[in-house]
This record gives sequence, C-alpha cells and structure tokens, in this order.
Amino acid sequence: MIDKINMEIKIIEALQTVYDPELPANIYDLGLVYSIDISDTGYVNIKMTLTAPGCPVAGEIIMDVDSKVRNVEGVSDVNVMLTFDPPWNRDMMTEEAKLELGFL
Repeated sequence: MIDKINMEIKIIEALQTVYDPELPANIYDLGLVYSIDISDTGYVNIKMTLTAPGCPVAGEIIMDVDSKVRNVEGVSDVNVMLTFDPPWNRDMMTEEAKLELGFL
C-alpha cells in the first residue's frame, strides 16, 4: 500500500518547481492547483487552472506538471485536468507568493 500523505508532500514539492512564466512564482504557491487526488494504485489526478484562459504557454505548463509529478516515486500515472471554474484570482496565492510578488 502506498503512503498517500508522503506522496502528496512529494507531489507538492514537485509542483513547486513548475513556474508560471508570466509571474516569478511557482504554480502551487500561485494557487493554480485546485486539487491533488491519489488513488490506492498511485494514479494521480491534478485539477488546476492558469492565471488567464488565453495563456500562450498553457500546453508547456501542463506538460511540465505531468512530467514532474510522473517522476515522483510511487506515481503510476498522471492526469492533469485544466479548469477555469472557479477563475483564478490573486486571493488564491499563498502569503509567501503575495509577498514575493509585492502584493502585500
């Protein structure tokens, strides 16, 4: 049986290495990751959004998320679902990201 808590921590650490090219902060701290669901077999569903629906590098960000999460030990497969509901806003950012970007 997999350790879902430890795996989620490692997935979050992997997501914190994926950066939005428009903002100098990682997608996790920006609040772009809405949910991480891990099955008993290591199948990971990630529900996320982008800062804007017309993001020109959306495909690159999703591929980066897929690749980095797939490399986490114990992950058997990854599905990245993109949604714009609810739409992203600055209130979804961590305090650290807001401070780093000068929003505090």
